[in-house]
Amino acid sequence: MKKTLFTGAATAIVTPMDPDTLAVDYESFGRLIDWQIAEGIDALVIAGTSGEGSTLTDAEHRAVLKFAVDHVAGRVPVIAGTGSNETDYAVELTRYSSEIGADGCLVVTPYYNKATQKGLVKMYETIADASTVPIILYNVPSRTGINIEPATYAALADHPMIGGIKEANGNISKIVETMSLVGDKLDLYSGNDDQIVPLLSVGGKGVISVLSNVCPKATSRMVHRYLDGDPAGALALQLHYLPLIQALFSEVNPIPVKAATAAMGFGSDALRLPLTIIEDAHRERLYREMRRVGLIQ
Repeated sequence: MKKTLFTGAATAIVTPMDPDTLAVDYESFGRLIDWQIAEGIDALVIAGTSGEGSTLTDAEHRAVLKFAVDHVAGRVPVIAGTGSNETDYAVELTRYSSEIGADGCLVVTPYYNKATQKGLVKMYETIADASTVPIILYNVPSRTGINIEPATYAALADHPMIGGIKEANGNISKIVETMSLVGDKLDLYSGNDDQIVPLLSVGGKGVISVLSNVCPKATSRMVHRYLDGDPAGALALQLHYLPLIQALFSEVNPIPVKAATAAMGFGSDALRLPLTIIEDAHRERLYREMRRVGLIQ
């Protein structure tokens, strides 16, 4: 049996940045990490999509990963975002993350150059062969332009270092087909906050979440209520937070969630181009939903 990296909610955590220089704001980052852990988050994903990993330089990417691993100091699992459209670079980052003590790696499908399903198998096998920690396959076709098909998951499921799936394709029928093929060989995590409970119902272990940047306790509770035999309670939380989830995706992620964490005192809402600060109408909607659930006054 493969090691399960986590059960519950993992925050795809933002990377706070200085509003003037756009350098990483490590003081705010450390406070956000500490608050997440105090609130009961089950794991943290570093330098993924929400963490603006795609706009970090190589030196920054490695520094952010190292800071997070050292700062967390074993309190919760740390999963490093190490995906790239350059396989050799993904291998390098995955090896580095293994060496510095990350508990796992999240590896997105290649973007822009895409791949055939055969290419995905060879790419993921190459990265997994270089890793000494479990990797989670990240499927988000709305951002990358490529989808991991159920048969491809099945072809990768027996690799000893491939442990899970972050599934954000939004197609429940395809996800059910995947689970019918891979069984318990791969742990399933929702990559969409509006589908946490639906994916738990087909065997999911949790969520890699944007929502939990601002609601770590509630997001974790949603998962654990379901897994502890209270699906109605989990569904009630899913529906209660749905308007906030929708506001967090009123613009491309992580624009709204960066505004949300800033409003809660964790750094600024500064982003690196091509991302820009949230538009006023979307900010108003976001803050209204944050007030509704008691996150801000």
